[in-house]
Amino acid sequence: MKLTSQQIEAILTEHHLLIKSADVNATFDFLHYDTRQVRNNTLFVVKGAFKSEYLADAQGVTGLIVEQPLTINLPQWQVTNVQKALSLLSMAFFDYPQKSLWIAAVTGTKGKTTAAYFAYTMLKEATNNHTALFSTVDRITGPEPQDKKKSDLTTPESYELFKDMRRAVDNGMTHLVMEVSSQAYLKNRVYALRYNVGAFLNISPDHIGPNEHPTFEDYLAHKMMLFDHSDEVIINAETDHFDTIYAHAKAEHDKVYLYSHSMITTEESAIHESRFTVTKSDFPEMIGQYRLNLPGDFNESNALAAMMMVAFAGVKHEAMVKGLDEVFIPGRMLSLPIPNHGIAFVDYAHNYASMRALLKFAQSQSPEGRVIVVVGSPGNKGVSRRADFGRVVSELADVVYLTADDPQFENPLDIAHQIAEHIDNQLLVVHFEMDRIKAIHKAISNAGQHDIVIVAGKGEDPYQKINGEDVPYIGDYAVVKQFKMQL
Repeated sequence: MKLTSQQIEAILTEHHLLIKSADVNATFDFLHYDTRQVRNNTLFVVKGAFKSEYLADAQGVTGLIVEQPLTINLPQWQVTNVQKALSLLSMAFFDYPQKSLWIAAVTGTKGKTTAAYFAYTMLKEATNNHTALFSTVDRITGPEPQDKKKSDLTTPESYELFKDMRRAVDNGMTHLVMEVSSQAYLKNRVYALRYNVGAFLNISPDHIGPNEHPTFEDYLAHKMMLFDHSDEVIINAETDHFDTIYAHAKAEHDKVYLYSHSMITTEESAIHESRFTVTKSDFPEMIGQYRLNLPGDFNESNALAAMMMVAFAGVKHEAMVKGLDEVFIPGRMLSLPIPNHGIAFVDYAHNYASMRALLKFAQSQSPEGRVIVVVGSPGNKGVSRRADFGRVVSELADVVYLTADDPQFENPLDIAHQIAEHIDNQLLVVHFEMDRIKAIHKAISNAGQHDIVIVAGKGEDPYQKINGEDVPYIGDYAVVKQFKMQL
């Protein structure tokens, strides 16, 4: 995998990004955007707040892609947008791996990971384990243990994205399911990438703040960009702002596929599973009975989206049934009965919509008990979530333990107090405990036999993000099991 100066100029010119070309005839053996990863004869993409001196210790850089020329004696291609250039050059450097993959993409404020895992498990069954997954939780590029790693972003930087696609193709993968965040479009991480099918699950305010989207309208606009880059599109007919979303999709596609709870009959919704029947669909393979290895009507909705996605890939009914019956999502709706302390649920729920669905489910499962919540909010991002968490626990919780959740460079107690400022339910009992393990143990200890404890936010994440570092953490589910073992 190499890049020649002729290729670089042709790619940047085709996409109207090139301002000034480098007067050089060269071939580059490597491409990167991180000075710590530089190798010999690297074409380096300069992004963010970068200074020439950063290259002092990066031996091997022989060419640059820049927005503003640097005062350094190296060939430089000046472009209008380095993020777009990075995506295009990464595609080329990794020899366009997306051309060898059938790709399903899913977006939404809540449920992306769940729907992605549903689709992945069904496709994995249908393709004899030749399906890759890029999710908020895991990136899976092959069938072996070493082909699985924890994700650091829902949608990674474009270079990492195409590098992992190349790994998947080299490992024999033929299909890919991936989550696509609004940030992926805002930051041009998926620039010029096209999908065979794109699914839009829902929308509600999230990711609005100084370092993210300035307004909800901007957030929604970036979510809807998925339609512009998908051959086929699927929309939840029950989502908020449906008319706006549908109109955008319809402008680009003759046929827009819709799903809703009207397509199914729920047979049973228990603590550990749900059973339902699909009674109507544009895809005959979907019709029939299913056992879903997760509870809740919101998961049934995600299952419908996933089944429609994989139907476009030709997945048959038997693979759909088996995939949904066996699906396991790390950190999602993990439940553990605690003797004399009710049931604890661990989930990655991290915004108003996902928290509200989770708490409503908890209320429905144990109407005679209390809903006890352990929750925090990340530092230095998603500031709007703090008000949202205060609002949702006010609506649906009886007791809340406010704690730390990836505080980064902020004081977690300050974040907790910001959440508390938006709690307006005088009957809600509020506790502050910044040691997350202690907060979880206290919440379960406080629970009676009919109560449900919701531990939201981190799932099975093995770290806490504190002051720019990943500090080891055993994970919320391990903390719950630890409490049970101590009884």
